[in-house]
Amino acid sequence: MIFYNSYLFGAILSLGIVQLPTTGWQNTAIVTATAYNSVPGQTDSTPDIAAWGDRLKPGMKAIAVSRDLLAKGLGHNAKVKIDGFNGTYVVLDKMNKRWKNKIDIYMGKDKKAALKWGRHKVKISW
Repeated sequence: MIFYNSYLFGAILSLGIVQLPTTGWQNTAIVTATAYNSVPGQTDSTPDIAAWGDRLKPGMKAIAVSRDLLAKGLGHNAKVKIDGFNGTYVVLDKMNKRWKNKIDIYMGKDKKAALKWGRHKVKISW
């Protein structure tokens, strides 16, 4: 009976009568992730203002993305899940055009935390 029910359920799914819930994350990519701070020397003369004019504040879950990722749907205010991190991050900044396939995770003014994080390959979903 279990086999019959599984077969019937599979047939119903294939007909589109029932849809299973999804996570909401439609795209994934493996990117290089580094961290940055809103301090002079790492950005420009207005370190608390991101590329689209958003004000960065310590504690925010924000990222900057390389410009090649913009074309993949990671534009301003896109929601992003970073494997290994809790919560949802928001794209609020963009990186210099020299970077490719890269994100920068915002870590407020905590330079030690950013240095400790270093550079990693991570999976992101959006």
